[in-house]
Amino acid sequence: MKKILMVLTSVSEIGDTGEKTGYNVAEAAHPWKVFKDSGHFVDFASIQGGQPPRDKVDSKDPLQVAFAEDETTRAGLYNTARVDVVDPDQYDAVFLVGGHGTMWDFPDSEGLQNLVASVYNAGGVVGAVCHGPAGLLKVELANGFRLVEGRKVAAFTNDEEVAAGKDKVIPFFLADRLEEQGATHVSAGVFEEKVVVDDRLVTGQNPASAAGVAKEMEKLLAEVIHQEKAEEQHEAEALRAEKDAEKNARKAAAAGTEH
Repeated sequence: MKKILMVLTSVSEIGDTGEKTGYNVAEAAHPWKVFKDSGHFVDFASIQGGQPPRDKVDSKDPLQVAFAEDETTRAGLYNTARVDVVDPDQYDAVFLVGGHGTMWDFPDSEGLQNLVASVYNAGGVVGAVCHGPAGLLKVELANGFRLVEGRKVAAFTNDEEVAAGKDKVIPFFLADRLEEQGATHVSAGVFEEKVVVDDRLVTGQNPASAAGVAKEMEKLLAEVIHQEKAEEQHEAEALRAEKDAEKNARKAAAAGTEH
């Protein structure tokens, strides 16, 4: 069982349009379901802390309804921790949930950048979906390189912004900005599922890709668990061999004394 931190936006309005926004519920609910079904522990954090704003819950999506009604989840979302006070050592993976609000508060959050870098530097898994990769733009690793530099990534596309009618409102096109930071943006058709895995970084294009990102993250975490179990078994076998050697040495010494 691993601990996963899901990070949410604290922005409740799209620019100065007056249009309400927040984290995308589908992009939180579907990964949450994958993580929970795999037996992992899920925590929530947001840029400003407290109760993060959210988009509307689609009542026709049973996973969104289950997410919104789950008592443990509701308690966790009622008063989320601020990203800049979260201890990254407590988490094996971090998942950046999308929603248009992330375009305003994810990119310049030093707390988020430090959190993501710390988890990745420690061998953890980083995932992001839709507009969530906005939180990856300025993440710098211990080796001095940007996290996205030289990597293949997926994120909400320019065509999808146009289709959503947000191309004149957003502060920048996320796909373009990722490429400016040295990433190679890989995409499918408008609103089609696309998940990209590059080492321990998993990104998805849009809400339809959210569960897929979580599933790929789960595969990486399963590999870590398998490796940890193998190491534990090796250590146990080595300890048992050491104890047997000590026991045999005592027997030999006792036999020598008798003669």
